[in-house]
Amino acid sequence: MKFAICQELFVDWDWERQCRLIADIGYTGVEIAPFTLAPRITDVDSERRQVLRNQAEAEGLQVVGLHWLLAKTEGLHLTTADGAVRQATADYVAELGRACADLGGDVLVFGSPAQRNLEAGVDRAQAMENAADVFRKAMPVLADVNVKLCMEPLTTKETDFITTCAEAVELMQLVDHPNFVLHQDVKAMLSESVPIPELIHRHADIIGHFHVNDSNLLGPGMGETDFKPIFKALLECGYQGWVSVEVFDYEPGAEHIARESFRYMQETLQAVS
Repeated sequence: MKFAICQELFVDWDWERQCRLIADIGYTGVEIAPFTLAPRITDVDSERRQVLRNQAEAEGLQVVGLHWLLAKTEGLHLTTADGAVRQATADYVAELGRACADLGGDVLVFGSPAQRNLEAGVDRAQAMENAADVFRKAMPVLADVNVKLCMEPLTTKETDFITTCAEAVELMQLVDHPNFVLHQDVKAMLSESVPIPELIHRHADIIGHFHVNDSNLLGPGMGETDFKPIFKALLECGYQGWVSVEVFDYEPGAEHIARESFRYMQETLQAVS
């Protein structure tokens, strides 16, 4: 099992300092939120991407991929009825894929709740078709650069579009592309009626990426959720992708969160192996 961490919690740290600490703790991957680099990923040129990749690799880290794909952007939306906006969104997702590959990653996690919520006058069925249209248009580029797009179900507190693994699978079937896979997130799955280990087993053949966190918005081991059944299910299913820490409450401090999460995951993995 490979452990990574989403780096946006290192709010005021420069990239080299982030990588140095992440590697020192024991992680082997780092996952980037594009807005931490620039307002748009297209503002990060190929030379800068290579520098970031080299600096991570110098510390023994791989850039896993990108998440929070549309956060803090304007004029982009997944489920909109506006065809021009959908085309712009598809083009931007393709650019994110190119950047991901340049940085050494192969995973795009599509969360971005604000840019997928249903607009007035767009019902669920039409939203599904609109989202599928966006992703179909982006998929040829993602396939060319060998990047997977991972659809992330979120809780109903965050969005009204794709709030269960089953709904994500429905969208995947509409897009029908091998590079469009499922993302699973512990915090989000805690809101489902089906236990998390069962969700892992049920969708084992299409899980492309996995985020660990808890309902209190902190990392694994920092809340009430027992991760032993979760890690056990991942091992039983032969999951070989990244397990990446993503938190939303930074108050305990980035270094403390990163260290405690890694310690707990190592301890839990050893207990269930």
